[in-house]
Amino acid sequence: MKHQPAGYEALIKRYDLDVIPHWHRSFVALQKQTHHLEKEPDGTVYEIYPAKYKTGDSVGEQLEFALKYDGVNLGILAKVFQRSDTEELLNYLRSKPTGKYARRIWFFYEYITGEMLPLEDMKQGNYVDLLEDEDYYTVSKGDAVKRQRIRNNLLGTETFSPIVRKTELLKKMEAENLTQSCEKLLSDYPQDLLKRALSYLYTKETKSSFAIEHEAPSSTRTERFIALLQEAEKEEFCTKERLIELQNRIVDPRFADEDYRVSQNYVGESMGFGREKIHYISPKPEDIEAFMDGLVATHQRMHKGDVHPVVHAAIIAYGFVFLHPFEDGNGRIHRFLIHNILARKGFTPAGIMFPVSAAMLKEPAVYDGSLEEFSSKIVPMVEYDLDEDGKMLVHNDTRDWYRFIDMTHQVEALYGFIVQTIEKELPQELVFIAGYDVAKKAIREIVDMPDRLIDLYIRFALQNQGKLSKNKREKYFDRLSDKELEQIEKSIAEAFSV
Repeated sequence: MKHQPAGYEALIKRYDLDVIPHWHRSFVALQKQTHHLEKEPDGTVYEIYPAKYKTGDSVGEQLEFALKYDGVNLGILAKVFQRSDTEELLNYLRSKPTGKYARRIWFFYEYITGEMLPLEDMKQGNYVDLLEDEDYYTVSKGDAVKRQRIRNNLLGTETFSPIVRKTELLKKMEAENLTQSCEKLLSDYPQDLLKRALSYLYTKETKSSFAIEHEAPSSTRTERFIALLQEAEKEEFCTKERLIELQNRIVDPRFADEDYRVSQNYVGESMGFGREKIHYISPKPEDIEAFMDGLVATHQRMHKGDVHPVVHAAIIAYGFVFLHPFEDGNGRIHRFLIHNILARKGFTPAGIMFPVSAAMLKEPAVYDGSLEEFSSKIVPMVEYDLDEDGKMLVHNDTRDWYRFIDMTHQVEALYGFIVQTIEKELPQELVFIAGYDVAKKAIREIVDMPDRLIDLYIRFALQNQGKLSKNKREKYFDRLSDKELEQIEKSIAEAFSV
């Protein structure tokens, strides 16, 4: 063996921990060796450090190495604290009473376990940030914790505490002013066109959100969802009462919930003959109330802490769908929350909306991947039974896996969908509506037809590469002359080539 595990890798091996794999795995060379780094296709980084990086084998020393070089993983820390010897950890903490990593480990222990260590509060020393701002998204003003003289700048709370790393892609997002780019795009179009575009975008977003779940909603359900999207900019929906109301308005009234679910739910597909393929397992019903309280509190904390709107929206929307608090409607609420938060944070320009679901629908592999990045790692961790009626019973304690989620991948995915929306979806829709107006005006000058027939003609022509089929002409437009048809086709071609 040329190198040995270090940091989280060493602690996982030492305590035989069953954990969701960390994105960064560290090793130290046993002999002098240059620094070496490899990145796997799934994003996992393997890093081998020279022999001089070798640290002691105590739990405290390995945790310090982990925080320095692997980063913060609250889920692994929770498992280490459960299995390690507390006295061994205390010896390390007492040996470095003012060390910033020791103080962070001390804070994390009490934050995660809810138990106070037999250590006296610090009396002096500078306050240090719990997370480094250059590496993680944090709230702008952390809570000053006198006990360890730490500024707790975590995004969440003890019951729901997500982590988002500042990757190169997300640093690029920070440098871009996407709202300004969108406003510049909108400035090229008159207000009356934008108003009509907004109405169309509401419909498109509604149909796309249902289509993602392979549903074709009735006209009533479509209108209900459109009405909700119209309220997204004006009202706060991330409270228990409003979320239940939202679920009731979205689903078939027969499947409306009065509270969070009280049964175990999961996402699966029947493979026939009583076999079920499980894609995702939600938290236990007895844990849902606390998780959802934590999600709402995290939403409020990030709002006050000036967290980037895309980070904020991704955490709440994806966090919601991972918690799956209702029997039905979770996916649509998840996508609705994206609009609600982006609008309320002022990220979406007033008077417009981003058809994000349309972008998701066009890139199903990317959207599914953003969900599976977490769901695929959860299923192997859960011990469950499934009876012949499809009822699931979960046997092990699963709380920490949902409580501490690294949501970096989900934020990156949402950022990608928003960029696609601003650069492709929105311009295409605006160009189309502008072209429609030009075509309609030109047709009126050729022949004085009712609006209904003009709209029908344009629709039929666009469905047939700009030309009216013989069958459609005979059925609806037999009164038009060949010359009029030729002029109309030319007008449509010119209008939609813009």
